[in-house]
Amino acid sequence: MIKFTIILLYLFSIFLVSIVFKKFNADSREIVRKIIHIGMGPLIPIAQSLKIDQNSALIFTGIVSLMVLINYTYKLFPTIEDVERKSYGTLFYCLSLFILICLFWDKDPYALITGFFIMTFGDGLAGLIGKSFTSKSWIFFKQKKSLLGTLTMFLTSLIVVCSIGYSQQNSFYLNYFVIASLATVLEQFSFLGVDNFIVPISSALYFNFFITN
Repeated sequence: MIKFTIILLYLFSIFLVSIVFKKFNADSREIVRKIIHIGMGPLIPIAQSLKIDQNSALIFTGIVSLMVLINYTYKLFPTIEDVERKSYGTLFYCLSLFILICLFWDKDPYALITGFFIMTFGDGLAGLIGKSFTSKSWIFFKQKKSLLGTLTMFLTSLIVVCSIGYSQQNSFYLNYFVIASLATVLEQFSFLGVDNFIVPISSALYFNFFITN
């Protein structure tokens, strides 16, 4: 019970920060959403450090996914989906985490954290920086992408993969760059928020197959 209380307190703190930020920045709807997106990053390491078992993690994530699905219909927590475009990114976010936990919680936590961190920090920071600074941009599948945001995605993903890979094997491999490049390319496919699904799953699978094994 104490373990889940800690998790819930952490989640509450992230939502509290986003609500306070929105109160003083009413026009920054996308940034508020990214605060939640990025803030979820440490959640998996915290849960694993608390030694929460896989089944409990799956049940918890499943409940959150169901709540998100209900929120799409009834808008109980509008802050989560208060964006300037049609997106199912939050639902894909939860579903990808559920799959990652199912595949790698016990088998390969390094792959799980890699995929999740690339989604939370890489994709999250790319969205923030890409929208905050002006740089060359293009339209891909009706979604605006920027050079600065794309570079942020690649560099953040590379830092994540190199840090986790090195901590596991104490060496660097060309595959680290391949994973970061793959994640960056897949992040371009962001229509309806589908990148929140394909980026973490693909990154974790590649890490598990080419780095761990």
